[in-house]
Amino acid sequence: MPQLRLALAQVNATVGDLVGNADLVVEHCKAAVDQGVHLVVFPEMMLTGYPLEDLAMRLSLIEASKAGIEALAVRLKDEGCGDLVAMVGYLDQKPDVLDAPGIPKNAPQNNVAVIHDGAIVARQAKHHLWNYGVGDEIRNFVAGDTINVVQIGGIDVALAICEDLWRDGPSAAAKAADAALLVVPNGSPYEADKDDVRLALCARRAAEGDCVLAYVNLVGGQDELVFDGDSIVVDASGTVLGRSGQFDPELLVVDLELPAATATMPSDDERFGGLKIKRTIITSEPFAAYEPLPTAQAERLSRNEEIYTALVTGLRDYVHKNGFQSVLFGMSGGIDSTLVAAIAVDALGPENVNGISNPSAWSSEHSKSDAAEMAKRTGLSLDTIPIAPIFDSYQESLHLTGLAEENLQARIRAVIWMGLSNQHGHLVLACGNKSELATGYSTIYGDAVGAYAPIKDVPKTLVWELARWRNEIAVERGETPPIPEATISKPPSAELRPGQLDSDSLPPYDLLDAVLDAYVERDLGSAAVIAEGHDPALVHRVVTLVDRAEYKRRQYPPGPKVSRRNFGRDRRVPITHRWREDV
Repeated sequence: MPQLRLALAQVNATVGDLVGNADLVVEHCKAAVDQGVHLVVFPEMMLTGYPLEDLAMRLSLIEASKAGIEALAVRLKDEGCGDLVAMVGYLDQKPDVLDAPGIPKNAPQNNVAVIHDGAIVARQAKHHLWNYGVGDEIRNFVAGDTINVVQIGGIDVALAICEDLWRDGPSAAAKAADAALLVVPNGSPYEADKDDVRLALCARRAAEGDCVLAYVNLVGGQDELVFDGDSIVVDASGTVLGRSGQFDPELLVVDLELPAATATMPSDDERFGGLKIKRTIITSEPFAAYEPLPTAQAERLSRNEEIYTALVTGLRDYVHKNGFQSVLFGMSGGIDSTLVAAIAVDALGPENVNGISNPSAWSSEHSKSDAAEMAKRTGLSLDTIPIAPIFDSYQESLHLTGLAEENLQARIRAVIWMGLSNQHGHLVLACGNKSELATGYSTIYGDAVGAYAPIKDVPKTLVWELARWRNEIAVERGETPPIPEATISKPPSAELRPGQLDSDSLPPYDLLDAVLDAYVERDLGSAAVIAEGHDPALVHRVVTLVDRAEYKRRQYPPGPKVSRRNFGRDRRVPITHRWREDV
């Protein structure tokens, strides 16, 4: 059978950086040529980055992308990659579409260009537009109606784009055309355990198409989304032929022996899930025989390592892609800010991490010493600025009591962090977790301030789990565990009044997180949550807290999505409404 050397370019593209992204394409194409690759496939919207959101409708960007993909084709030939076939995602425009209700402004399309010998030999627009979860593509794109089958070295290769794979059509079209390989460029965001879902999907679609399927995905962070790569090549029997690592850029090279192209083609009017088929012959002669290379199959990360790495990746790219180098945050000695400190050190290096301790009259000695111990273990910078004198000055004029007095302390700390950020150019991190964010257990304009919130999608019980995992992995590596054991074991407290504990205001976190999983993650109503065995009074209390805190969540910084349903892009609930769960 004919041979084909395939490369999947798992890369970290940056939204809007057409020059930098084109450089990445050229770099990886050259590496592919050096390894004798015949076909290299890049992720969805590679040239422009993904997701573009409403930037997709900006005519200047559409025109720059169209010009950029043409220039890239010429550049690849000029730089010695003319014989290579490259599939590169970019932003295009559906011609002859007038602005009308239901049509995105300027009719943008999510396209892939098939490039060979200095020219674009085929183009394909995404058909099934992703419009659930964090996807909002019907707002931004016009759907395509064609699936391409391109012949390379006498082998027919079909093309589908991300969401198209999740719907019926592409596999059936590939089978109808006798395509031997179905390639799928993706921009598929990470969430915990999604790698297992992807593998099952790829295996099922390969079986349906009776072909080999190659799935390539982005890596890196983009605002609240993290892309984990996990590029896969699987045959029709479900056997994994190659699989990349997670979260890191990689050029996965896989040698394939595939059936030769046939004359089989469906009739012109036949459709597969709404798609018609277009065939383009690039090269019909088989490639000269060669000795196959060994293929990598990277080991999967454990669940905790996967989630932790997603948090590190999201923070690193948010900081660097927005032009910052360093971060600053309030470091109380509590488990949340300590986990954030560990993530920040792993993402940016200790020299770029600045903790600020702001002890009040109620701060315990162990909290101050735990923060200092964390700084000692990791090498991050820790400065201490007591807030008691500032607080006393405010109180001379305000005379606040109760919750107002407590929140004043949190807001004084926030003013200090933002002042230091302005002065030194550090990006401020918010250290709240998902359980607190869900229930409104944070001070707006206090501990909720910042530009990024690394653990906003991490429930409190998982915070402890990740902290323990990070220490365990340090021991395995022969390193000093970064997180003091006392920080993990002590009861959590905001320390804004004498003897204060989180349990004064919230249910025990194991019970709270179980209810939140049902009500927020799985979107169950109160009755259904109670039917799972939860105490009705507890459910009523938690549901009320969640519903009342929506206005706070709207003003909270972005942070990396790692769950099935995060606050922000996933869960969109009105602030003002009168629906109440009846319990």
